[in-house]
Amino acid sequence: MRAFSIFAIPASLGAEPRALRRRMLARLGLAWLIMMQVMMLAFPAYLQGAPMTGADRGFLDEAIIFMNWLSLVLTIPVVWYCAAPVWKNAVARLSQARIGMDVPVALGIAAAFIPSVYATWAEQGEVYFESVSMFVAFLLTARYLELCARQASGTLTNDLLSRFRDTLSQRADRIALWFTMSQIALALIVGAYWALTEPTRAVSVMVAMLVISCPCALAMAVPTSIAAAQACLAIKPDLSEAEVSSLVQGTAKVARQNLYGAVIWHLLMMPLAAVGWVQPWLAAVTMLISSLTVALNAWLLFRRHAAVSCAGSSQSPHADPAI
Repeated sequence: MRAFSIFAIPASLGAEPRALRRRMLARLGLAWLIMMQVMMLAFPAYLQGAPMTGADRGFLDEAIIFMNWLSLVLTIPVVWYCAAPVWKNAVARLSQARIGMDVPVALGIAAAFIPSVYATWAEQGEVYFESVSMFVAFLLTARYLELCARQASGTLTNDLLSRFRDTLSQRADRIALWFTMSQIALALIVGAYWALTEPTRAVSVMVAMLVISCPCALAMAVPTSIAAAQACLAIKPDLSEAEVSSLVQGTAKVARQNLYGAVIWHLLMMPLAAVGWVQPWLAAVTMLISSLTVALNAWLLFRRHAAVSCAGSSQSPHADPAI
């Protein structure tokens, strides 16, 4: 791949970071594969409201029970293997009496998976295996983009951009921490309210809110912007001081757009989830959309500066006419 792509492995990347990327890609691929199968197995449950005869209804109920068991078997590797880093990081944070970004993710997975296991065993109630597998697959997609961006931005050589990255990363971490803590508290409070007023909807509402509280887009805001800036430097490493300053200002603008845009997106979705209008699977979709929007905005930053660099090169009197 091109040297300025965030998916290109930096030449200076060590053996352990390369292995980390391979392991994450393996988890990502397995999660997507299982997600597609579980979503197909969940289809019969969506036919329960359709008019049908008593015999057809009995056959559908038996099919749903069978599909739920298959979904349970398929979802176990997603929860156990694909989401293993989530559990590890969440436990580590809680053991330090701290709230990290993986805590709401772990709570969301557990809040959806455990009741689904019980409903499958009891052969009654709703299951959320497709929401769990979708959530993990979309989460790992965002995490993989974040990892690639962090590894790419970790090879920065420009001092001004490096100092800017450190400052902005600290600010983003503080915002993400307070945002995550407040969202978890709100999800638990709203979940308790639904448990008292309408218990059948409590799990769905709380899971949706915990999924929305996942700060994936927030975590990607700075790394993707810095990776885009580094890509611009890779195209034209001999930028003047004024050009580097302009690039830093553009990167800061995009990083702020990504950071605060993600916060606004989550704040808009939270009330909808709190009143029960957002199902867990839809919450997972919105999480992925917000993460991809952050990546797209950073890519547009690169495209703008790359176009300016190319235009400047073509107008240079020393430019190669064959290029």
